[in-house]
Amino acid sequence: MRLVLIGIPGAGKSTQGNLLSKQLDIPYLSTGHIFRTIAKEKTKLGRYVKETINAGLLIPDEKVLQIVSEYLKRPEYKKGYILDGFPRTLRQAKEFKEKLDKVFYLKVPDKEALWRLAYRNDTLREDDTVTAIRKRIEIFHKITEPVIDYYKRQGILVVVDGTKSIEEVNKEILRHLGKEVKGNKVRDWHRRKKAIIAVVGLPGAGKSTATRYFKQEKGLPVVSFSDVINKMIDEKGLPHTEEVHKKFRTDIRKKYGMGALAVVSRDKIAEALKESPIVVIEGMRSWEEYEEIKKSFPDVRIYILYVWADKDKRYERIKRRKYRGKLVGEERDLNEVLGLNMGPTIAMADFIVKNNFSLQEFYDKLEEVYRQVYFS
Repeated sequence: MRLVLIGIPGAGKSTQGNLLSKQLDIPYLSTGHIFRTIAKEKTKLGRYVKETINAGLLIPDEKVLQIVSEYLKRPEYKKGYILDGFPRTLRQAKEFKEKLDKVFYLKVPDKEALWRLAYRNDTLREDDTVTAIRKRIEIFHKITEPVIDYYKRQGILVVVDGTKSIEEVNKEILRHLGKEVKGNKVRDWHRRKKAIIAVVGLPGAGKSTATRYFKQEKGLPVVSFSDVINKMIDEKGLPHTEEVHKKFRTDIRKKYGMGALAVVSRDKIAEALKESPIVVIEGMRSWEEYEEIKKSFPDVRIYILYVWADKDKRYERIKRRKYRGKLVGEERDLNEVLGLNMGPTIAMADFIVKNNFSLQEFYDKLEEVYRQVYFS
């Protein structure tokens, strides 16, 4: 397991690094430790590092990359490691060849970090003056923050609230690694309670894309409420117009009530829950459908995920569809919100994800939702 801890000075990286090292049985090391160790060696590289540090100069990116990469080839790092202080620059992050599993950003406000460093009295450093601390924090924001964005785009960044207690921060990190502490031992974390992610949103917002992500990337089974109506219309050989859809939705709700699609899908949901601890429902609309699911599965936690996009973007996406491309416009939106009673499900959503920009950004947000549901 290869991990990186990032955060401003005083964020608690060394505290968590040493704790995680014992729990995961992999070494924790900072670039400072690496450079100090190498500087003691009677080698050409050792002399270079020692002379550069003594001169008060920064080691160039290319040398840092060479030094860290070579150092990590040592046998004690074969099982993995926890890095602190590297990568420090965007170039270092991009050119580092090791495949990282997770990067944890311990997020702490500047004032909190200043207080921690300025008033600690056990491990004082020569540069722990307020002025020096401010300078180090300033350098972090200028040089290292782009590294955070880089790893976010890679999909391996986890933001942790570093203001919480040491135990809470540690627990959060372990959960994102699929681990938990039981007694004095760390073991694999297992989800104990079933959950449903009900994806809601207006036409064209990206419900199908979100559902496909959960199915393909996370292996979650999907029950589609939208498919119920679509299949009924296809079987009749009728066109997919708003008028036709409204008629079929009205007919099925006359028979089963406003929670109709949840009623007719109950068996499929039950089967999916046997297969997986988390099930995705695509196209839940009415509040009555939500209540029907709660009534049918009282021991299952239901999370409503509302996918939102600008109206113009939604309409543009729908018009590009080969299937049901004419189902677009304000009339349909109003039928969804008012006629199908979607308003309460939107208002009571547990998560709101904006889908206006790139697909990768959308996936990153869905990944955050998945983590919160999985580890809750």
